[in-house]
Amino acid sequence: MKTRWIRRAGWAVGFAWLLAAAAAAPARPHPTVTAVRALLDRQVAAWNRGDLEGFMAGYWQSPELTFVSGTTVTKGWDATLARYRQRYQSEGRAMGALDFQELVIEPVGRGAALVRGAWRVRLPEQTASGRFTLLARRFPVGWRIVYDHTS
Repeated sequence: MKTRWIRRAGWAVGFAWLLAAAAAAPARPHPTVTAVRALLDRQVAAWNRGDLEGFMAGYWQSPELTFVSGTTVTKGWDATLARYRQRYQSEGRAMGALDFQELVIEPVGRGAALVRGAWRVRLPEQTASGRFTLLARRFPVGWRIVYDHTS
């Protein structure tokens, strides 16, 4: 009788330990979240080494790319690159150090993700910051931003 009770108690303790271990194990992020986060990390790294073309590699290289900032809508990859160049690489301008904060990456359907967050560029004379919403899509070449609304 005592042996049966000890065996049951052992099973109960083992089962409780298994449940506790499973609850404590961190959940793996969705593969879409991981892939889009990697895209954003590559963009930040490129920006911070002064590689604007590397930063732009995260965008869909298409005339349909849409970039919205303030009251300005820029269509197309080339026009978006030109806008970034004019703002951050023209005479007397510096790119500064970029970081993203408060990132929320939500898969929406198959092969798409909505991204929300805050951006900050630390420049020698000031710090610029704002918020952004991105739509990223998966293409055969990988994940790319197809829509960017930055304020």
